[in-house]
Amino acid sequence: MALRMVATRPNPALVTLPWSEPLEEWGDDVVVQLPRGISRHVVRIVRLGQDVYAVKETRERFAFGEYRLLRDLVKLGLPTVEPVGVVDGRVDADGTELEPCLVTRHLSFSLPYRSLFNHGLPPQNMPSLVDALVVLLVRLHLAGFFWGDVSLSNVLFRRSAGEFSAYLVDAETGELHDVLSDGQRANDLEVAGTNIFGELLDLQAGGMLGKEVDAFAIVDTMHERYDDLWAELTRTEEFNTDELWRIEQRIERLNGLGFDVDELDIVTDWDGSTVRMQPKVVEAGHHRRELQSLTGLNVEENQARRLLNDLASFTAHFELGGEDRSVVAHRWLTQIYEPIAARVPAEMRQRLEPPEVFHEILEHRWYLSEKAGKEVDIFDAARDYMGEVLSQRPDEAITSGPTTGEMAAIRDAAPGEG
Repeated sequence: MALRMVATRPNPALVTLPWSEPLEEWGDDVVVQLPRGISRHVVRIVRLGQDVYAVKETRERFAFGEYRLLRDLVKLGLPTVEPVGVVDGRVDADGTELEPCLVTRHLSFSLPYRSLFNHGLPPQNMPSLVDALVVLLVRLHLAGFFWGDVSLSNVLFRRSAGEFSAYLVDAETGELHDVLSDGQRANDLEVAGTNIFGELLDLQAGGMLGKEVDAFAIVDTMHERYDDLWAELTRTEEFNTDELWRIEQRIERLNGLGFDVDELDIVTDWDGSTVRMQPKVVEAGHHRRELQSLTGLNVEENQARRLLNDLASFTAHFELGGEDRSVVAHRWLTQIYEPIAARVPAEMRQRLEPPEVFHEILEHRWYLSEKAGKEVDIFDAARDYMGEVLSQRPDEAITSGPTTGEMAAIRDAAPGEG
């Protein structure tokens, strides 16, 4: 049987991987140690030059189905890992057929939820992870995606200005529809509650989450946050014609949540006394698109919000409000952001992404200023942060393998992404 690769813009070096060996036997000559989660499949993370990929063994119909579904989700602009291809026709040295492999591009600076807690994430940050998962789930549901297996294990998290952004990793059970029914959404929520409850108990059993954390309360919060966000994005609102300001107010609330409204459905009664309004097209990433248009920086939503706030402070401090905003943004980028990013020592650049470093420097500057009783220069704050804080953080782009405690949890499941 001939080896076959179906791929989009593949790295030619992919063909050099040991496809004739079962994935669980791949050695350290190709496998790279990155933060790892628990998977129902055998998964290995490999590096080819500057590119890092996750390779998952699965059945043929699942491999090709997930590959095509992930491609559709990427085209819709949804937060998910990028599919690279499927390798089929694998046989070992004895001629025995091996399962096909799905190849996805590794999401840089991302961590499974277990690794976040293993890195010392405080228990009070658990709601932030749940909020990130809720935003991801709502975005997927708005696009007509039925997940089927919602869990923390099927998500990768990236830091976003002290919060988190969630990315879909495993779409094997997913289906893409024009519109989801209430029943399909309710099913995803029920599965999410069951899985998250079990994952929280697992963290507590492993000593990574304190017993004081109430798993029932976290699940209840997840349901409440989902219902609130879904209602804000989709509900129909009625008001009188002398309250048209409420249209702008609704849009501002959605912008504050990080969503743009591209289209509104506005209907008035026959006598024009009552207005009915519903957002028809809602797109996430309001602040990140604004920042990218001004500076070219492509960052997470909360990071963009924080950087835009600093740009506003820069504008006010130097009294530049009368100048073209794009010109001011360029000055901020070249005089503040880029020089600070360039000061991060090479040996620390695997620890956090530049926008997250900048956010933490702003936090550190506030702390130093409060302590000193006066405003501290941002470059002085950056120097102190790198020496006192960043130097003590673990690498998050590349780390060693799982700890002894994690090994007990993954003994019967191969580590990986998926």
